[in-house]
Amino acid sequence: MKSIPVTSPLLPPLEEFLPYLEEIWHSRILTNGGSMHKALERELCDYLGVEHIALFANGTLGLVTALQALRISGEVITTPYSFVATAHSLLWNGIKPVFVDIDPLTMNLDPAKIEAAITPQTTAIMPVHCYGTPCNVEEIARIADIYNLRVIYDAAHAFAVRDEGGSVLRHGDLSVLSFHATKVFNTFEGGAIICPDAKTRERINNLKNFGFVNETTVVAPGINGKMSEINAAFGLLQLKHIDQALERRRAIAALYRSLLDPVVGVRCPTPFTKGVANNAYFPVLIDDDYPETRDVLFQRLRAQGVMVRRYFYPLISEFPMYRGLPSAASANLPVASDVAQRVLCLPIYPDLSLADVRLICELVIAASEV
Repeated sequence: MKSIPVTSPLLPPLEEFLPYLEEIWHSRILTNGGSMHKALERELCDYLGVEHIALFANGTLGLVTALQALRISGEVITTPYSFVATAHSLLWNGIKPVFVDIDPLTMNLDPAKIEAAITPQTTAIMPVHCYGTPCNVEEIARIADIYNLRVIYDAAHAFAVRDEGGSVLRHGDLSVLSFHATKVFNTFEGGAIICPDAKTRERINNLKNFGFVNETTVVAPGINGKMSEINAAFGLLQLKHIDQALERRRAIAALYRSLLDPVVGVRCPTPFTKGVANNAYFPVLIDDDYPETRDVLFQRLRAQGVMVRRYFYPLISEFPMYRGLPSAASANLPVASDVAQRVLCLPIYPDLSLADVRLICELVIAASEV
């Protein structure tokens, strides 16, 4: 039986990567901000439409360092509906996560619920552009301004996403990207922080290099978060193929919508139409009027070799290190709790054939007619 993974990394032709490797072997510089690293920073700034970027070995180190860079402490309001790294980065900094419910359409942090969660200990908000759909950035900014809070966006899903004003990464004090193998743009492993100015970028670069500012001076308890030259080289190659990959994702998402929108009990995501989407994921919600539960459909599809995933189930707030928090109670998170029980992410990646998309939809439709 053929297996269709939920995602598959974008891998350009191997022969196109070899010249980059030869250049690295010739230079004998493998890390510490070599020519590949510097080139990738420049090209990403150009491609993403941002001025300052700091590359990282992975996105989680980016989140941990972003919190350090802004000296965040106390409590941070965040979403329970995300990958665990969002909240883990807070715990690693000794910060208390405060979970707030999500919007039922965007599945992002619901700004209408934020103010009630603010206490004298609140110092920041960490929203997630879930599935690459932008948060309500204007309302979050308004609340942050009133209460003098910092905003760090977990933008792991939001590579190349643009709203009406430009890159969605320009919002907040910092935005953190992931370049993990499963992301729209990958460097095998990697990540980045989008910085508002050169001074902030300098502090972040110091923190990701153990706190060194020169050979003998350490100014902060930093970490080793540097991206290697090999990862940066792969990123440079990826950029040559990213537009084609994004276009392919758009075609796959459009086909899913056309085939699944008519199916009773299957809710496709609300499309982002006020800018440029990246179609990083294709989640559907399985409602009560579908004849099978989400988990039964999950098992049915997996038995047919379609490796769907329940992103994000369970909620972060349900894991042992978080469920004791008052904000983690399911009664506090009714929308997120409901969505987590209904969501199913269908396969989407550039190499996925349209024939396989049709096959997946046929299986979902057949189950709806049982």
